[in-house]
Amino acid sequence: MEHLIWSVNPVALSFGGMQIYWYGILFAAAILVGLEIMKWIYKQENRDLQELDSMFLYVVVGIVIGARLGHCLFYEPDYYLTHPLEILYVWKGGLASHGGGLGALLGIYLYKRKHTLNLLWFLDKIAIPTAFFAFFVRMGNLMNSEILGKVSDISWAVVFSRVDNLPRHPAQLYEALSYLVIGIVLFSLYIKLHDKYKDGFLFGLFLTLVFIVRFLVEFVKERQADYATDMFLSTGQLLSIPFIILGLYLIVRSCKK
Repeated sequence: MEHLIWSVNPVALSFGGMQIYWYGILFAAAILVGLEIMKWIYKQENRDLQELDSMFLYVVVGIVIGARLGHCLFYEPDYYLTHPLEILYVWKGGLASHGGGLGALLGIYLYKRKHTLNLLWFLDKIAIPTAFFAFFVRMGNLMNSEILGKVSDISWAVVFSRVDNLPRHPAQLYEALSYLVIGIVLFSLYIKLHDKYKDGFLFGLFLTLVFIVRFLVEFVKERQADYATDMFLSTGQLLSIPFIILGLYLIVRSCKK
């Protein structure tokens, strides 16, 4: 059976000694798209855009730091605890979505300590661009031929020739397309029902859907953490469970209100 061969160069542009990666382009695009979505929402609700600019800085910094620390501590703790300075080598790659989520929440919390903010209201709104952000990041993983799926003979399997010559589940695409659909669903619900649901509902729905997808796709992904190879559930699945529980709690809480 012939399979699609994926051999895309992760470097988009190269001039002199400088290289620009597709991952970096998509990461930057995710931030810009997210900011535009939030600006649109703020205008719809007659909110101060200056508040958004300073808040977004907290969120972006939280995502980057949290994602990097999450990868180092969740997936390769033995290596990075013995080489702590390499935690700063972000150009070598290694970002974890769970860590990025925790970092974003910490950034929002730090902002809230200095400014007046309805936390659940804001989390409902930022859930929308965050879903699209996750789509861009997984597409970046695809361009890097990383976050590989397990070897499979399914008809839509992909051979990542920069890694090996084995047909695999395109796990990055499974997640990317799922997050894109979730983002569209959340945006549609906001447009149609934003004056009807209670604070916390959209954020709860976001957490539940995104991390259920992550939990399920992990079954067809290669294990990223060496210490989890003999475990029934992967590190990604174990980290997803608390987010799913929190999401369900917020949905139930908002419905009761």
